[in-house]
Amino acid sequence: MFMGEYNHTIDAKGRLIVPAKFREQLGEEFVVTKGLDGCLFVYPKEEWKVLEEKLRGLPLMHKEARKFSRFFLAGAASLEIDKMGRILLPQVLREFAGLTKEVVLAGVLERVEIWDKEKWNDAGRYDDMDEIAEHMAQFDFLI
Repeated sequence: MFMGEYNHTIDAKGRLIVPAKFREQLGEEFVVTKGLDGCLFVYPKEEWKVLEEKLRGLPLMHKEARKFSRFFLAGAASLEIDKMGRILLPQVLREFAGLTKEVVLAGVLERVEIWDKEKWNDAGRYDDMDEIAEHMAQFDFLI
């Protein structure tokens, strides 16, 4: 399980240091793709295979299902960590998430999310959590 929040910077070549705790869990090769809410999703190979199977199960004749699959798969990249603990994020993914210099890597259960720091700060406002918690009951989620 991934958890925690780490602040890092992307260098001029698009390289990003991955926190040691995340490197251990990601393994030698993993997948980075477009994520929801304007961030990037990073999946270990095993978790990516689970997502692939779910996407395979979507109906091909359904226009939204095709678009949903395309969103996650077309921009996906298989990456490896270099000897310095860095990854080279593809330009198309950096542009999608608006990543320029300061970023936040957040562990979220089975994946890591990579956010532009300013977007993270905007998305990280939790003054509506009581209301959200009430709505979580529809998913049989209780704390």
